[in-house]
Amino acid sequence: MSKPKKRRSQDWYGKRDKDGFIHRSWMKNQGLPDHVFDGRPVIGICNTWSELTPCNAGLRDLAQSVKSGVWEAGGVPVEFPVMSLGETQMKPTAMLFRNLLAMDVEESIRAYGIDGVVLLGGCDKTTPGQLMGAASVDLPTIVVSSGPMLNGKFKGNDIGSGTDVWKFSEEVRAGKMSMNDFIAAESGMSRSAGVCMTMGTASTMASLVEAMGLSLPMNAALPAVDARRKTLAHLTGQRIVDMVEEDLKLSKVLTKSSFENAIMANAAVGGSTNAVVHLLAIAGRSEIDLSLNDFELGNDIPLLVNCMPSGKYLMEDFCYAGGMPAVLQQLLPKLRSANTVLNHDISEYAIDAEIYNSDVIRTLDSPIKPAAGLRVLKGNLAPNGAIIKPSAATEELLQHEGKAFVFENIEALKATIDAPDLPVDKDTILVLKGCGPKGYPGMPEVGNMPIPRKLVEQGVRDMVRISDARMSGTAFGTVVLHVSPEAEAGGPLALVKTGDTIRLDTLAGQLELLVDDEELASRKADWQPSPARYDRGYAKLYSEHVLQADQGADLDFLVGKDTRPVTRESH
Repeated sequence: MSKPKKRRSQDWYGKRDKDGFIHRSWMKNQGLPDHVFDGRPVIGICNTWSELTPCNAGLRDLAQSVKSGVWEAGGVPVEFPVMSLGETQMKPTAMLFRNLLAMDVEESIRAYGIDGVVLLGGCDKTTPGQLMGAASVDLPTIVVSSGPMLNGKFKGNDIGSGTDVWKFSEEVRAGKMSMNDFIAAESGMSRSAGVCMTMGTASTMASLVEAMGLSLPMNAALPAVDARRKTLAHLTGQRIVDMVEEDLKLSKVLTKSSFENAIMANAAVGGSTNAVVHLLAIAGRSEIDLSLNDFELGNDIPLLVNCMPSGKYLMEDFCYAGGMPAVLQQLLPKLRSANTVLNHDISEYAIDAEIYNSDVIRTLDSPIKPAAGLRVLKGNLAPNGAIIKPSAATEELLQHEGKAFVFENIEALKATIDAPDLPVDKDTILVLKGCGPKGYPGMPEVGNMPIPRKLVEQGVRDMVRISDARMSGTAFGTVVLHVSPEAEAGGPLALVKTGDTIRLDTLAGQLELLVDDEELASRKADWQPSPARYDRGYAKLYSEHVLQADQGADLDFLVGKDTRPVTRESH
């Protein structure tokens, strides 16, 4: 029998001295026998399970399945917790803490004696935060997602998390839905553990993880409570041991081509606008040159997945229709050649794939929409860029010129949006400031501002809305987001006044404030940033070091990686 090669973990567990004694002895208090320290791979299972993150509530069980696979393949599984970000539960916004999770993941992977890592996540910010941290250390890495909830049900119909919430809320405000029905829908929407069953940010990121070859096939769509997800977790445990043997580090999978495939896949599935800021941040950690301009790759990609909010079905239906392998099979003529965690090309994920429901997953010849990619907008209102999701917008509003009505901050919006005398009409462009990375801080999902009550009562359900904020991947509407530089950083958005004319031309990629340069210069001279909102703790650190949205909103000192070995002992 050949002698096992020396692994990273052997610097912790292979030494025959005081340090090795300490590392091994304390691990043995969990019942580990002598022979597991013989040089076999030690696999970290990075778990974001939390009862305060309902999306990730099933990850305890999945961790056990991963462990079974690791043991079977000859590795030693060790589970460790990291911060969990409950998108629906955290204030002021989970996005404020994505970079903190990334720091937690990075330092945990670096500090412990593991050879490879399985990332267990799901809820919106957990997957990108984990990947950011893992990319900065660059060990063999693979992802298992939480999986989507079962379809929501209300009065015999399917309802989708987030997407139908916005609709129901507007119906209540318009007096067309009773509060009793609203509460009944609330009870029927979330019927199992798992992430949003719409193509929100969580399901989008799981889909893109699969399209980038960072998980096993069908990771994105298998429902959280489907036994096949446990099977996938078991097989993932086996695979990570092989990846360590092959020295298949994350950097050998995460390439510019895999990011380009993710951009095209995001268009095809009608994915979340949040994918932009997350992919940019992951690329920054991976030292890959990715910019907003690269997202134009998705411009001509047709919408193939008929899921909310861009369509009518839900993730459970997407699973039964064939999931991401079926989508990738359609995209094969366009996909870049890229390696995967299986150590073969991404095209092999799609070789045997079929579409089992052609209304849920369409072909390139019969798409839902011919061009569905997120559009990058630039102009004097967004010199560094902004984005819009045409597949979730009202088509006639994608080219629009109107007078602005400005909310200086989220508090002003909440205080006045329902005022019966609000001076707006259906052609007004709503502008929200102070909700970017620095301004909130954390860049919350408030960009899809509610329609003013007086207009809701008139039947208006969409307007052009512009902000430096994000919006939920489950949301819809003609919403311009991630305006950069943000208002709090002194970007042109800070200078917009009520009554100014704004022109949006999505097809041309333009966002213009029709105010002359002399007037804007005068306003700029009078502008002052808001007083610092936080004077201590992580929020202060974040506010002082966060990058703008077009750079991924990571912290400036975390971009890049540090793969140096840890050489100093703690005892």
